[in-house]
Amino acid sequence: MTVTRRTFHQSILVAAAALSLGTLSSQAIGATAEDLNREAAEALQALYKSNPTAETISKKAKEILVFPKIIKAGLVFGGSYGEGVLMKGSTVAGYYNSVSASWGWQAGAESYGYVVFLMTDKAVKYLDQSKGWEIGVGPTVVAVNEGVAKNLSSTTMRDDAYAFIFDQQGLMASLSIEGTKISRIKR
Repeated sequence: MTVTRRTFHQSILVAAAALSLGTLSSQAIGATAEDLNREAAEALQALYKSNPTAETISKKAKEILVFPKIIKAGLVFGGSYGEGVLMKGSTVAGYYNSVSASWGWQAGAESYGYVVFLMTDKAVKYLDQSKGWEIGVGPTVVAVNEGVAKNLSSTTMRDDAYAFIFDQQGLMASLSIEGTKISRIKR
Protein backbone atom coordinates (compact mmCIF):
# COMPACT_ATOMS: atom_id res chain seq x y z
CA MET A 1 0.00 0.00 0.00
CA THR A 2 1.40 3.39 -0.92
CA VAL A 3 1.96 6.07 1.70
CA THR A 4 -0.79 8.23 0.19
CA ARG A 5 -3.30 5.40 0.26
CA ARG A 6 -2.36 4.44 3.84
CA THR A 7 -2.75 8.07 4.94
CA PHE A 8 -6.16 8.22 3.23
CA HIS A 9 -7.32 5.06 5.05
CA GLN A 10 -6.09 6.40 8.38
CA SER A 11 -7.90 9.69 7.77
CA ILE A 12 -11.14 7.82 7.05
CA LEU A 13 -10.75 5.81 10.28
CA VAL A 14 -10.11 8.96 12.33
CA ALA A 15 -13.15 10.67 10.80
CA ALA A 16 -15.35 7.63 11.50
CA ALA A 17 -14.22 7.45 15.13
CA ALA A 18 -14.74 11.18 15.64
CA LEU A 19 -18.19 11.05 14.06
CA SER A 20 -19.32 8.07 16.15
CA LEU A 21 -18.02 9.62 19.37
CA GLY A 22 -19.59 12.98 18.54
CA THR A 23 -22.95 11.39 17.83
CA LEU A 24 -22.96 9.31 20.99
CA SER A 25 -21.61 12.01 23.31
CA SER A 26 -24.27 14.54 22.36
CA GLN A 27 -26.67 12.57 24.58
CA ALA A 28 -24.39 13.02 27.61
CA ILE A 29 -23.66 16.72 27.01
CA GLY A 30 -27.30 17.86 26.98
CA ALA A 31 -28.16 16.96 30.59
CA THR A 32 -29.32 19.71 32.94
CA ALA A 33 -28.01 19.94 36.49
CA GLU A 34 -31.30 18.51 37.80
CA ASP A 35 -31.14 15.59 35.33
CA LEU A 36 -27.52 14.91 36.24
CA ASN A 37 -28.30 15.01 39.98
CA ARG A 38 -31.19 12.55 39.52
CA GLU A 39 -29.18 10.20 37.27
CA ALA A 40 -26.24 10.23 39.69
CA ALA A 41 -28.48 9.42 42.68
CA GLU A 42 -30.14 6.57 40.74
CA ALA A 43 -26.76 5.20 39.58
CA LEU A 44 -25.37 5.29 43.11
CA GLN A 45 -28.39 3.43 44.50
CA ALA A 46 -28.15 0.82 41.71
CA LEU A 47 -24.44 0.33 42.50
CA TYR A 48 -25.16 -0.10 46.22
CA LYS A 49 -27.88 -2.64 45.45
CA SER A 50 -25.64 -4.71 43.16
CA ASN A 51 -22.44 -4.32 45.21
CA PRO A 52 -22.80 -4.01 49.01
CA THR A 53 -19.04 -3.36 49.34
CA ALA A 54 -19.54 -0.05 47.52
CA GLU A 55 -22.12 1.03 50.09
CA THR A 56 -19.75 0.09 52.93
CA ILE A 57 -16.97 2.15 51.36
CA SER A 58 -19.32 5.12 50.83
CA LYS A 59 -19.77 5.45 54.60
CA LYS A 60 -16.03 6.10 55.02
CA ALA A 61 -15.58 8.27 51.89
CA LYS A 62 -14.86 11.98 52.24
CA GLU A 63 -16.52 12.70 48.87
CA ILE A 64 -17.97 10.63 46.02
CA LEU A 65 -17.68 11.29 42.27
CA VAL A 66 -20.56 9.70 40.35
CA PHE A 67 -20.48 9.40 36.56
CA PRO A 68 -23.82 7.76 35.70
CA LYS A 69 -23.20 7.41 31.96
CA ILE A 70 -19.95 7.45 30.02
CA ILE A 71 -20.16 6.99 26.25
CA LYS A 72 -17.13 5.33 24.64
CA ALA A 73 -16.61 4.75 20.91
CA GLY A 74 -13.66 3.96 18.73
CA LEU A 75 -12.39 2.68 15.46
CA VAL A 76 -8.58 2.56 15.86
CA PHE A 77 -8.81 6.05 17.45
CA GLY A 78 -11.37 6.34 20.19
CA GLY A 79 -12.53 8.31 23.13
CA SER A 80 -15.06 8.59 25.89
CA TYR A 81 -17.05 11.36 27.51
CA GLY A 82 -19.52 11.74 30.34
CA GLU A 83 -20.58 14.16 33.03
CA GLY A 84 -20.87 13.54 36.73
CA VAL A 85 -21.61 14.88 40.16
CA LEU A 86 -19.35 15.29 43.18
CA MET A 87 -21.23 14.46 46.37
CA LYS A 88 -20.20 15.49 49.86
CA GLY A 89 -22.62 13.60 52.05
CA SER A 90 -26.01 14.19 50.46
CA THR A 91 -25.02 17.61 49.08
CA VAL A 92 -23.89 18.29 45.51
CA ALA A 93 -20.41 19.83 45.75
CA GLY A 94 -19.73 20.28 42.04
CA TYR A 95 -19.98 18.95 38.51
CA TYR A 96 -17.24 17.24 36.54
CA ASN A 97 -16.62 15.69 33.17
CA SER A 98 -14.70 12.53 32.37
CA VAL A 99 -12.77 12.49 29.09
CA SER A 100 -10.37 9.98 27.61
CA ALA A 101 -8.75 9.33 24.27
CA SER A 102 -7.12 6.17 23.02
CA TRP A 103 -5.34 4.75 20.03
CA GLY A 104 -4.82 1.15 19.06
CA TRP A 105 -6.72 -1.94 18.10
CA GLN A 106 -10.31 -1.11 18.97
CA ALA A 107 -13.70 -0.97 17.33
CA GLY A 108 -17.15 -0.50 18.79
CA ALA A 109 -19.18 1.60 21.13
CA GLU A 110 -20.43 1.18 24.68
CA SER A 111 -21.75 3.00 27.67
CA TYR A 112 -20.98 2.44 31.34
CA GLY A 113 -20.99 4.28 34.63
CA TYR A 114 -18.38 4.61 37.30
CA VAL A 115 -18.11 5.92 40.83
CA VAL A 116 -14.91 7.09 42.53
CA PHE A 117 -14.93 7.09 46.33
CA LEU A 118 -12.43 9.70 47.58
CA MET A 119 -11.18 8.31 50.87
CA THR A 120 -8.50 10.78 51.95
CA ASP A 121 -8.11 14.52 52.33
CA LYS A 122 -5.19 14.20 49.90
CA ALA A 123 -7.51 12.90 47.14
CA VAL A 124 -10.14 15.59 47.79
CA LYS A 125 -7.51 18.34 47.84
CA TYR A 126 -5.94 17.06 44.61
CA LEU A 127 -9.32 17.06 42.85
CA ASP A 128 -10.07 20.59 44.12
CA GLN A 129 -6.69 22.12 43.31
CA SER A 130 -5.67 20.38 40.10
CA LYS A 131 -6.70 21.65 36.69
CA GLY A 132 -7.99 18.15 36.01
CA TRP A 133 -7.30 14.85 37.65
CA GLU A 134 -5.79 12.30 35.31
CA ILE A 135 -6.54 8.85 36.69
CA GLY A 136 -3.20 7.08 37.02
CA VAL A 137 -1.42 10.31 38.04
CA GLY A 138 -1.65 11.81 41.52
CA PRO A 139 -3.50 10.02 44.33
CA THR A 140 -3.74 6.24 44.16
CA VAL A 141 -6.97 4.92 42.62
CA VAL A 142 -7.83 1.24 42.95
CA ALA A 143 -10.31 -0.17 40.42
CA VAL A 144 -12.51 -2.52 42.40
CA ASN A 145 -13.66 -5.74 40.78
CA GLU A 146 -15.32 -8.75 42.44
CA GLY A 147 -12.00 -10.21 43.59
CA VAL A 148 -10.81 -6.98 45.20
CA ALA A 149 -14.25 -6.35 46.73
CA LYS A 150 -14.22 -9.71 48.55
CA ASN A 151 -11.03 -8.74 50.39
CA LEU A 152 -11.91 -5.11 51.07
CA SER A 153 -13.24 -3.92 54.40
CA SER A 154 -13.20 -0.71 56.36
CA THR A 155 -10.08 -1.93 58.17
CA THR A 156 -8.15 -2.89 55.00
CA MET A 157 -8.83 0.31 53.03
CA ARG A 158 -5.52 2.14 52.69
CA ASP A 159 -5.68 3.82 49.26
CA ASP A 160 -6.70 7.38 48.35
CA ALA A 161 -9.63 6.40 46.11
CA TYR A 162 -11.63 3.37 44.99
CA ALA A 163 -13.40 3.19 41.62
CA PHE A 164 -16.30 0.92 40.70
CA ILE A 165 -17.27 0.47 37.04
CA PHE A 166 -20.85 -0.69 36.47
CA ASP A 167 -23.73 -0.99 34.01
CA GLN A 168 -21.59 -1.78 30.98
CA GLN A 169 -23.63 -1.98 27.75
CA GLY A 170 -22.51 -2.32 24.15
CA LEU A 171 -19.59 -3.94 22.40
CA MET A 172 -16.03 -2.78 22.97
CA ALA A 173 -12.90 -4.88 23.36
CA SER A 174 -11.62 -3.24 26.56
CA LEU A 175 -12.71 -1.03 29.43
CA SER A 176 -10.46 1.03 31.66
CA ILE A 177 -10.51 4.36 33.46
CA GLU A 178 -6.72 4.59 33.41
CA GLY A 179 -5.76 7.71 31.44
CA THR A 180 -9.13 9.35 32.03
CA LYS A 181 -9.05 13.04 32.85
CA ILE A 182 -11.65 14.41 35.28
CA SER A 183 -12.18 18.17 35.17
CA ARG A 184 -14.57 20.56 36.93
CA ILE A 185 -17.35 22.04 34.80
CA LYS A 186 -19.93 24.73 35.53
CA ARG A 187 -23.63 23.96 35.59
